[in-house]
Amino acid sequence: MNKALIVAPSWIGDTIMAQPLFARLHAKHPGLQLDALAPRWVAPVLQRMDEISDVVDSPFGHGQLSLKARWRLARELAARHYDAVYVLPNSLKSALVPWMAGIPQRIGFTGESRYGLINVRHTLDKQALPLMLERFTQLAERPGAPLPKPIAYPQIRSTAADQAKTLAELGLERPARVVAFCPGAEYGPAKRWPAAHFAALAKLLADKGYTIWLFGSPKDHAVAEEISKLAPGLCRNLCGATSLTQAVDLLALAELVICNDSGLMHVAAALDRPIVALYGSSSPGFTPPLSDKADILSLNLDCSPCFKRECPLGHLDCLNKLFPEQVFAACQKWISR
Repeated sequence: MNKALIVAPSWIGDTIMAQPLFARLHAKHPGLQLDALAPRWVAPVLQRMDEISDVVDSPFGHGQLSLKARWRLARELAARHYDAVYVLPNSLKSALVPWMAGIPQRIGFTGESRYGLINVRHTLDKQALPLMLERFTQLAERPGAPLPKPIAYPQIRSTAADQAKTLAELGLERPARVVAFCPGAEYGPAKRWPAAHFAALAKLLADKGYTIWLFGSPKDHAVAEEISKLAPGLCRNLCGATSLTQAVDLLALAELVICNDSGLMHVAAALDRPIVALYGSSSPGFTPPLSDKADILSLNLDCSPCFKRECPLGHLDCLNKLFPEQVFAACQKWISR
């Protein structure tokens, strides 16, 4: 196999968890050209992976069928003459374009009854492969073959030159000591630690000499503003003010990252930053931060993980009762080094 395509997931965190698969494919096929088909909001993390040669834009939003546009994209991919494609999402739609493009080997899990669309089919054993990382990496093996372990943690690149360029573009001075907060979570409010708790933690960290930078998408700007107002003069709200590429470079400068279970948590892990990850409605059993420098805090209440977007009981105790002092105690381990 000389040339292969990845159909990437639509979530930043999931895409990061696929990077060990890309490394395995290169190890098995020296000289491989590996491209990715990805939505533009995910492309920046793929562009920071050494294994990916080119990123092709996938213009489809969640749930969009757009058969004519898929056919046009398939013609473009057919002209690139890929030997194989690895379809990481399990949806029927994600397998359509590779099939239309006539790529000979179409590898993936059977997923949504994708017989024919996927012609090298893996059957998912959730017990044998509990982690998303393992499920993706399994696709490098023959169907039914055991998954070789251990699996290396995901890695993305941010060089000193990248970081200097991003600081200059944003007109930012590099503080002596930076802690990053990632207060958003795309999935919903039941994954978000309260703004008042983040603000209280900001005050405790500022007393130790840290500058606090807040990261997230434009959707997270309002909650970050609330944190900034509750901790006046201590936080720089960068939510929506950076591209994802710039956020990667600024997170790489942080001594510590405090985050909800979110895409930026996985970015920080892949940058090898120390992390304190806060879990409420979700579980670290499937998509934990993949790093030796991550501490996971969860109250493990009887009602969690519920995997809901909003607390079905209306109290959000799983996060409200995870107090700033407890999180600061976890931070101490890293900031005392």
